[in-house]
Amino acid sequence: MPAPTLAAPDGRVVDYLRISITDRCNERCLYCMPEGYKGWQSRADTLTDDEIVRVARLAAGLGFRKFRVTGGEPLVRKGVVDIIGRIWELPGVEMIGLSTNGIMLEKLAAPMRQAGLTGVNVSLDALDPTIYHRVTGGDVSRVLAGIEAARAAGFERIKLNCVLMRGVNEQEIWPLVEYAAARSCPMRFIELMPLTRRDVLNESNFFPIAEMMEILRAHDELTPVEKEKEQIGNGPARYYRLKHTGALVGVIGALTEACFCERCNKMRVTADGKLRPCLGDALEFDLLPALRGGSDEDVIAVFQNALARKPLAHGFRDVYQPARPMTAIGG
Repeated sequence: MPAPTLAAPDGRVVDYLRISITDRCNERCLYCMPEGYKGWQSRADTLTDDEIVRVARLAAGLGFRKFRVTGGEPLVRKGVVDIIGRIWELPGVEMIGLSTNGIMLEKLAAPMRQAGLTGVNVSLDALDPTIYHRVTGGDVSRVLAGIEAARAAGFERIKLNCVLMRGVNEQEIWPLVEYAAARSCPMRFIELMPLTRRDVLNESNFFPIAEMMEILRAHDELTPVEKEKEQIGNGPARYYRLKHTGALVGVIGALTEACFCERCNKMRVTADGKLRPCLGDALEFDLLPALRGGSDEDVIAVFQNALARKPLAHGFRDVYQPARPMTAIGG
Protein backbone atom coordinates (compact mmCIF):
# COMPACT_ATOMS: atom_id res chain seq x y z
CA MET A 1 0.00 0.00 0.00
CA PRO A 2 1.49 3.40 -0.97
CA ALA A 3 2.26 5.87 1.81
CA PRO A 4 -0.40 8.54 2.36
CA THR A 5 0.28 11.99 0.95
CA LEU A 6 -0.71 15.24 2.63
CA ALA A 7 -1.35 18.29 0.49
CA ALA A 8 -2.14 21.91 1.27
CA PRO A 9 -5.15 23.52 -0.47
CA ASP A 10 -2.90 24.74 -3.29
CA GLY A 11 -1.47 21.26 -3.87
CA ARG A 12 1.85 21.60 -2.00
CA VAL A 13 2.92 18.30 -0.44
CA VAL A 14 3.30 18.79 3.32
CA ASP A 15 5.48 16.06 4.82
CA TYR A 16 7.74 17.88 7.27
CA LEU A 17 6.81 18.47 10.93
CA ARG A 18 8.86 20.52 13.37
CA ILE A 19 8.08 19.71 17.01
CA SER A 20 9.17 22.13 19.72
CA ILE A 21 9.85 20.37 23.02
CA THR A 22 10.52 23.49 25.10
CA ASP A 23 10.37 27.28 24.87
CA ARG A 24 13.29 27.52 27.30
CA CYS A 25 16.67 28.61 26.00
CA ASN A 26 20.15 29.13 27.41
CA GLU A 27 20.84 32.06 25.06
CA ARG A 28 19.01 35.33 24.40
CA CYS A 29 19.23 35.92 20.66
CA LEU A 30 18.20 39.36 19.43
CA TYR A 31 15.90 37.92 16.76
CA CYS A 32 14.26 35.18 18.84
CA MET A 33 13.59 36.04 22.48
CA PRO A 34 12.37 39.42 23.78
CA GLU A 35 14.06 40.78 26.87
CA GLY A 36 12.39 39.49 30.01
CA TYR A 37 10.46 36.67 28.29
CA LYS A 38 9.57 33.87 30.74
CA GLY A 39 6.73 32.10 29.00
CA TRP A 40 7.96 28.72 30.19
CA GLN A 41 6.75 29.48 33.72
CA SER A 42 3.35 28.16 32.59
CA ARG A 43 4.54 24.60 33.02
CA ALA A 44 1.08 22.99 32.95
CA ASP A 45 0.75 23.46 29.19
CA THR A 46 4.06 21.85 28.21
CA LEU A 47 3.68 18.62 26.24
CA THR A 48 4.84 15.48 28.02
CA ASP A 49 7.28 13.05 26.43
CA ASP A 50 4.44 10.63 25.69
CA GLU A 51 2.33 13.37 24.11
CA ILE A 52 5.22 14.45 21.88
CA VAL A 53 5.72 10.88 20.67
CA ARG A 54 1.99 10.42 20.17
CA VAL A 55 1.83 13.54 18.01
CA ALA A 56 4.75 12.25 15.94
CA ARG A 57 3.19 8.80 15.62
CA LEU A 58 -0.12 10.14 14.36
CA ALA A 59 1.61 12.63 12.05
CA ALA A 60 3.68 9.82 10.53
CA GLY A 61 0.49 7.86 9.98
CA LEU A 62 -0.95 10.81 8.09
CA GLY A 63 2.06 11.05 5.78
CA PHE A 64 4.63 13.22 7.53
CA ARG A 65 8.03 11.68 6.82
CA LYS A 66 10.53 14.28 8.01
CA PHE A 67 10.66 15.45 11.61
CA ARG A 68 12.72 18.05 13.44
CA VAL A 69 13.02 18.52 17.19
CA THR A 70 13.25 22.21 18.06
CA GLY A 71 12.85 24.77 20.85
CA GLY A 72 13.67 27.23 22.44
CA GLU A 73 16.81 25.23 22.89
CA PRO A 74 15.75 21.56 22.75
CA LEU A 75 18.88 20.31 24.51
CA VAL A 76 17.89 21.99 27.78
CA ARG A 77 14.98 19.56 28.11
CA LYS A 78 15.73 16.46 30.13
CA GLY A 79 14.99 13.31 28.19
CA VAL A 80 15.69 14.79 24.76
CA VAL A 81 17.78 11.75 23.76
CA ASP A 82 14.95 9.39 24.69
CA ILE A 83 12.39 11.52 22.81
CA ILE A 84 14.55 11.38 19.68
CA GLY A 85 14.98 7.62 19.96
CA ARG A 86 11.26 7.00 20.36
CA ILE A 87 10.35 9.16 17.37
CA TRP A 88 13.00 7.50 15.21
CA GLU A 89 11.50 4.08 15.94
CA LEU A 90 8.05 5.09 14.66
CA PRO A 91 6.87 3.53 11.38
CA GLY A 92 7.10 5.93 8.47
CA VAL A 93 9.75 8.24 9.91
CA GLU A 94 12.48 8.72 7.31
CA MET A 95 14.43 11.57 8.87
CA ILE A 96 14.73 13.15 12.29
CA GLY A 97 16.80 16.29 12.71
CA LEU A 98 17.42 18.77 15.48
CA SER A 99 17.88 22.54 15.56
CA THR A 100 20.18 23.79 18.30
CA ASN A 101 22.36 26.71 19.33
CA GLY A 102 25.12 24.17 19.96
CA ILE A 103 25.91 25.25 23.52
CA MET A 104 25.17 21.77 24.93
CA LEU A 105 25.94 19.80 21.80
CA GLU A 106 29.46 18.69 22.76
CA LYS A 107 28.17 16.20 25.35
CA LEU A 108 24.93 15.19 23.64
CA ALA A 109 25.98 14.76 19.99
CA ALA A 110 27.13 11.14 20.32
CA PRO A 111 24.17 9.83 22.37
CA MET A 112 21.68 11.56 20.08
CA ARG A 113 23.33 10.03 17.03
CA GLN A 114 23.13 6.62 18.66
CA ALA A 115 19.43 7.23 19.35
CA GLY A 116 18.79 7.76 15.64
CA LEU A 117 19.19 11.50 15.06
CA THR A 118 20.15 11.92 11.41
CA GLY A 119 21.26 15.55 11.30
CA VAL A 120 21.68 18.80 13.22
CA ASN A 121 21.21 22.44 12.30
CA VAL A 122 23.42 24.69 14.43
CA SER A 123 22.91 28.43 14.80
CA LEU A 124 26.19 30.25 14.17
CA ASP A 125 25.62 33.97 13.67
CA ALA A 126 29.29 34.92 13.97
CA LEU A 127 32.75 33.47 14.55
CA ASP A 128 34.02 36.59 16.26
CA PRO A 129 33.44 36.06 20.01
CA THR A 130 32.40 39.66 20.65
CA ILE A 131 29.89 39.78 17.80
CA TYR A 132 28.54 36.35 18.71
CA HIS A 133 28.00 37.44 22.32
CA ARG A 134 26.28 40.63 21.17
CA VAL A 135 23.80 38.63 19.12
CA THR A 136 23.17 35.72 21.48
CA GLY A 137 24.62 36.50 24.90
CA GLY A 138 26.53 33.23 24.63
CA ASP A 139 30.05 31.84 24.17
CA VAL A 140 30.93 30.89 20.60
CA SER A 141 33.75 28.59 21.72
CA ARG A 142 31.16 26.20 23.18
CA VAL A 143 29.26 26.21 19.90
CA LEU A 144 32.38 25.44 17.89
CA ALA A 145 33.19 22.58 20.27
CA GLY A 146 29.67 21.27 19.73
CA ILE A 147 30.06 21.38 15.97
CA GLU A 148 33.29 19.36 16.20
CA ALA A 149 31.53 16.84 18.43
CA ALA A 150 28.72 16.54 15.90
CA ARG A 151 31.24 15.92 13.13
CA ALA A 152 32.90 13.22 15.23
CA ALA A 153 29.50 11.61 15.91
CA GLY A 154 29.00 10.99 12.20
CA PHE A 155 25.72 12.76 11.42
CA GLU A 156 24.52 12.51 7.85
CA ARG A 157 24.34 16.28 7.62
CA ILE A 158 25.39 19.23 9.77
CA LYS A 159 24.00 22.58 8.61
CA LEU A 160 25.07 25.94 9.99
CA ASN A 161 22.60 28.83 10.14
CA CYS A 162 23.29 32.57 10.28
CA VAL A 163 20.61 35.26 10.64
CA LEU A 164 21.73 38.36 8.74
CA MET A 165 21.67 41.69 10.60
CA ARG A 166 22.99 44.90 9.05
CA GLY A 167 25.44 46.70 11.28
CA VAL A 168 25.92 43.56 13.38
CA ASN A 169 27.33 40.56 11.52
CA GLU A 170 27.59 41.25 7.77
CA GLN A 171 31.40 41.23 8.07
CA GLU A 172 31.13 37.62 9.27
CA ILE A 173 29.55 36.32 6.06
CA TRP A 174 32.71 35.27 4.21
CA PRO A 175 34.57 33.94 7.30
CA LEU A 176 31.51 31.77 8.02
CA VAL A 177 31.50 30.45 4.45
CA GLU A 178 35.17 29.52 4.71
CA TYR A 179 34.70 27.93 8.13
CA ALA A 180 31.77 25.82 6.90
CA ALA A 181 33.51 24.82 3.66
CA ALA A 182 36.56 23.57 5.58
CA ARG A 183 34.22 21.22 7.47
CA SER A 184 32.00 20.22 4.52
CA CYS A 185 28.97 21.77 6.21
CA PRO A 186 26.30 23.68 4.28
CA MET A 187 26.25 27.32 5.43
CA ARG A 188 22.80 28.90 5.33
CA PHE A 189 22.01 32.61 5.51
CA ILE A 190 18.57 33.71 6.70
CA GLU A 191 16.88 37.06 6.33
CA LEU A 192 15.81 38.70 9.57
CA MET A 193 12.10 38.18 10.26
CA PRO A 194 9.83 40.01 12.73
CA LEU A 195 9.57 37.12 15.17
CA THR A 196 9.87 38.83 18.55
CA ARG A 197 8.33 42.28 18.04
CA ARG A 198 7.47 44.10 14.84
CA ASP A 199 10.10 46.74 15.61
CA VAL A 200 12.89 44.13 15.68
CA LEU A 201 12.91 44.51 11.89
CA ASN A 202 13.59 47.90 10.28
CA GLU A 203 15.43 49.39 7.33
CA SER A 204 18.56 50.02 9.39
CA ASN A 205 19.12 46.41 10.43
CA PHE A 206 17.61 44.40 7.55
CA PHE A 207 20.22 42.77 5.31
CA PRO A 208 18.68 41.14 2.21
CA ILE A 209 19.79 37.89 0.67
CA ALA A 210 20.55 39.64 -2.64
CA GLU A 211 23.14 41.84 -0.95
CA MET A 212 24.67 38.85 0.79
CA MET A 213 24.95 37.08 -2.58
CA GLU A 214 26.91 40.01 -3.99
CA ILE A 215 29.45 39.55 -1.17
CA LEU A 216 29.80 35.90 -2.13
CA ARG A 217 30.19 36.74 -5.83
CA ALA A 218 33.01 39.11 -4.97
CA HIS A 219 34.94 36.08 -3.66
CA ASP A 220 33.78 33.19 -5.84
CA GLU A 221 31.49 31.90 -8.60
CA LEU A 222 28.05 30.58 -7.62
CA THR A 223 26.20 27.75 -9.32
CA PRO A 224 22.64 26.75 -8.31
CA VAL A 225 22.31 23.14 -7.15
CA GLU A 226 19.34 20.82 -6.89
CA LYS A 227 18.58 20.00 -3.27
CA GLU A 228 17.39 16.52 -4.06
CA LYS A 229 20.63 15.54 -5.79
CA GLU A 230 22.69 16.89 -2.89
CA GLN A 231 20.27 15.40 -0.31
CA ILE A 232 20.29 18.64 1.64
CA GLY A 233 16.80 20.08 1.63
CA ASN A 234 13.60 19.64 3.61
CA GLY A 235 12.40 23.23 3.46
CA PRO A 236 12.29 26.35 1.28
CA ALA A 237 16.02 27.16 1.20
CA ARG A 238 17.78 27.54 -2.18
CA TYR A 239 21.36 26.27 -2.48
CA TYR A 240 24.47 27.27 -4.43
CA ARG A 241 27.87 25.64 -4.87
CA LEU A 242 30.89 27.97 -4.82
CA LYS A 243 33.30 26.97 -7.57
CA HIS A 244 36.68 27.63 -5.96
CA THR A 245 36.06 27.13 -2.25
CA GLY A 246 33.72 24.18 -2.77
CA ALA A 247 31.34 25.72 -0.23
CA LEU A 248 27.66 24.81 -0.26
CA VAL A 249 25.61 27.89 0.64
CA GLY A 250 21.89 28.01 1.33
CA VAL A 251 19.74 31.13 1.28
CA ILE A 252 16.41 31.66 3.04
CA GLY A 253 14.90 34.93 1.87
CA ALA A 254 11.44 34.95 3.37
CA LEU A 255 10.92 38.69 2.91
CA THR A 256 12.52 39.40 -0.46
CA GLU A 257 11.93 36.22 -2.49
CA ALA A 258 8.58 36.49 -4.27
CA CYS A 259 8.02 32.73 -4.59
CA PHE A 260 9.38 31.73 -1.17
CA CYS A 261 6.17 30.13 0.14
CA GLU A 262 5.69 27.95 -2.93
CA ARG A 263 8.48 25.71 -1.60
CA CYS A 264 7.10 25.38 1.95
CA ASN A 265 6.33 21.81 2.98
CA LYS A 266 6.16 22.11 6.77
CA MET A 267 3.98 22.62 9.80
CA ARG A 268 4.95 23.24 13.41
CA VAL A 269 3.89 21.98 16.83
CA THR A 270 4.66 24.41 19.64
CA ALA A 271 5.89 23.34 23.07
CA ASP A 272 2.47 24.10 24.57
CA GLY A 273 0.62 21.95 22.08
CA LYS A 274 -0.50 24.30 19.31
CA LEU A 275 -0.36 23.19 15.68
CA ARG A 276 0.83 26.04 13.48
CA PRO A 277 0.46 25.72 9.68
CA CYS A 278 2.71 28.74 8.91
CA LEU A 279 5.51 30.47 10.81
CA GLY A 280 4.51 33.85 9.43
CA ASP A 281 0.83 33.62 10.30
CA ALA A 282 -0.63 33.71 13.82
CA LEU A 283 -3.19 30.99 13.01
CA GLU A 284 -2.88 28.07 15.48
CA PHE A 285 -4.91 24.97 16.33
CA ASP A 286 -4.96 23.59 19.87
CA LEU A 287 -3.96 19.92 20.11
CA LEU A 288 -4.21 19.70 23.90
CA PRO A 289 -7.95 18.96 24.23
CA ALA A 290 -7.63 16.08 21.77
CA LEU A 291 -4.38 14.82 23.30
CA ARG A 292 -5.64 14.91 26.87
CA GLY A 293 -9.31 14.12 26.52
CA GLY A 294 -9.85 12.72 23.07
CA SER A 295 -9.03 9.86 20.76
CA ASP A 296 -6.36 9.47 18.08
CA GLU A 297 -9.06 10.37 15.56
CA ASP A 298 -9.62 13.67 17.36
CA VAL A 299 -5.92 14.52 17.10
CA ILE A 300 -5.91 13.58 13.42
CA ALA A 301 -8.92 15.84 12.85
CA VAL A 302 -6.96 18.80 14.26
CA PHE A 303 -4.13 18.07 11.82
CA GLN A 304 -6.53 17.81 8.89
CA ASN A 305 -8.27 21.06 9.84
CA ALA A 306 -4.93 22.86 10.18
CA LEU A 307 -3.69 21.56 6.85
CA ALA A 308 -6.86 22.74 5.12
CA ARG A 309 -6.18 26.22 6.52
CA LYS A 310 -2.50 26.42 5.60
CA PRO A 311 -2.02 29.93 4.18
CA LEU A 312 -0.89 30.44 0.61
CA ALA A 313 1.74 32.89 1.86
CA HIS A 314 3.18 34.27 5.08
CA GLY A 315 2.30 37.72 6.41
CA PHE A 316 5.79 39.08 7.06
CA ARG A 317 5.57 41.58 4.21
CA ASP A 318 2.37 43.05 5.65
CA VAL A 319 2.00 44.77 9.01
CA TYR A 320 2.77 41.50 10.78
CA GLN A 321 2.58 41.61 14.56
CA PRO A 322 3.83 38.41 16.24
CA ALA A 323 1.42 37.12 18.86
CA ARG A 324 4.34 35.46 20.65
CA PRO A 325 8.09 35.22 20.08
CA MET A 326 10.03 32.70 18.05
CA THR A 327 11.26 30.86 21.14
CA ALA A 328 7.62 30.06 21.97
CA ILE A 329 6.71 29.05 18.40
CA GLY A 330 9.64 26.73 17.81
CA GLY A 331 12.62 27.18 15.49
